[in-house]
Amino acid sequence: MNKIWLVIKREYFTRVRNKTFILSTFLTPLLFAGVIGIIIFITIRNTDKEKIAVIDNSGTFKVKSDSVKSIKFELNPKVDTSNFSKEGYSAILFSPQTGINKTTNWQLYSKKNFGVIAIDAVNDKISREIENDLMMARFQSGSSAVDSIKSVANNIKVEPNIIGQGSKVEKGNSAVAYGVGYGAGFLIYITLFIYGAMVMRGVMEEKTNRIAEVIISSVKPFQLMMGKIIGIGAVGLTQFLMWIILVTVFSSILTAFIPPELLSQVEEANKTMPGGAMGMQGSDAMIGLANATHTLSSVNWWLIVGCFIFYFIGGYLFYAALFAAVGSAVNEDPQDAQSLMFPITMPIILAIVIMINAITHPESSLATWSSIIPFFSPIVMMARIPFGVPGTVPYWQLGLSMALLIAGFLFTTWLSAKIYRTGILLYGKKATWKEMWKWAFRK
Repeated sequence: MNKIWLVIKREYFTRVRNKTFILSTFLTPLLFAGVIGIIIFITIRNTDKEKIAVIDNSGTFKVKSDSVKSIKFELNPKVDTSNFSKEGYSAILFSPQTGINKTTNWQLYSKKNFGVIAIDAVNDKISREIENDLMMARFQSGSSAVDSIKSVANNIKVEPNIIGQGSKVEKGNSAVAYGVGYGAGFLIYITLFIYGAMVMRGVMEEKTNRIAEVIISSVKPFQLMMGKIIGIGAVGLTQFLMWIILVTVFSSILTAFIPPELLSQVEEANKTMPGGAMGMQGSDAMIGLANATHTLSSVNWWLIVGCFIFYFIGGYLFYAALFAAVGSAVNEDPQDAQSLMFPITMPIILAIVIMINAITHPESSLATWSSIIPFFSPIVMMARIPFGVPGTVPYWQLGLSMALLIAGFLFTTWLSAKIYRTGILLYGKKATWKEMWKWAFRK
C-alpha cells in the first residue's frame, strides 16, 4: 500500500504543479463565461433588422406600423416591387389577390433570401393579425379588448409541484432539471475521455521511454497501475472542486449586486402572481437575473454535487482501468492505440446519445436501465437525478446503480491488472483484443 501511495503522490503532484493545470483550473470558468457572453453579444449585434412594406387590401393589418422580433412592418400602399429598396425596405409583402399577387396566399418579395427565423416571424405576424380579426368579429369587440384578453391568456403559466414524502409539496422546475442534468451528464462524458486518455498516455510514455522497466523493479505492475489511476483521478477531482468553488464565488459576487428587496419581491411574486415576477416594475435584466438566482437556489445542490462526485469518481475508475490496459499493450504507433480504444469509447458515446433521450424522458425504460448498467450509468443517471429523488429516481434505482458501478470498477480493475502485468513489459509486438483477452484469463 505504501508503494501505491508513492506512485499516487508522484502522479498527483507532477500534474498539479504543472503551469497548464493551474491556468486551466482558474481560466476555464472565466473562458466558458466569456464564450457564452461573446455568443450572446454577437447574436444580438448580428440580428438582422428587417423592414417590410405591407400592401394589404384585405384589411388584416390594423396598425400602420408594428414590430415583431427584429422585423418592422409598415403599411405603405405607395411602394411596389420596383422601388421598395430605394424606400429603405428589405422586402414587400402582398396580401392575397393584391397587386402582382394573384394567388390566395400571402407573397413576400425581396432581393435576398430571408433567414428561417425571419420567415417564421412574418408567418407569426400574419397569423396573429388574422386571429385578431376573427376574435373581433366573433366577440364584436375592438382591438384593445382583444389585446387585453390575449395578454391575460399569455400570462397564464402552469406551475409544477412535486409531492414528496409525508405529502410535502415542493416547487418543480423542469427547465432547470433539464439544464442541470444535461450539463452534469455532458461534463462527465468529457472528463471520461480527457482523464481516461491521460491515464493511457501516461502508461504509454513510461512504456516507450523504458521507465516502466525501472519502476517495476521495485513496484508491482498492479501497484503501478492503481497508483496512476488514483493519482490522475485525484487531479481531476481537485480541478472539479476548484471549479465548484470558483463558480460559487462568482455566483455570490453576482448575487451581491442584486438588491435584497428585489429578491424578496421576486419570491413573493412567484408565490402570489400568475407568471411570477412578470408584473413587477423595474429593470428587465435585473428581474431576470433575480429570477434565475431564486430558481437555482431552490435546487437540491447537495444531492446533485454529491452524486456528481460519486459518479465522476466511479465512472472514471471504471473506464480508467480499461484505458490503462490499452496503454500497456500499445508500443509506439498511435494508430494501434486508436484501434484498441474503439471498444472502450463506443459505450461512452452511446451513453451520451442515451442521455439526450433521458433528459426528455427521464422515466422511460431506456433511461431507467441505462442509468443502472455501469457502462452508461455515470452519464445517464446524472441526467436523471436533477428531476427528483425519490420522485423520478427511486432510492432502489439509485442504490442499485451505485452498487453495480462499484462492482463494475472492481471487475475492470481486476481484468485490466491481468492485462497490464503482461502488456507493460511487452515490446515489438502488435497486441490485439484477442491476445489481451488471453492475457486477462491466463493462470
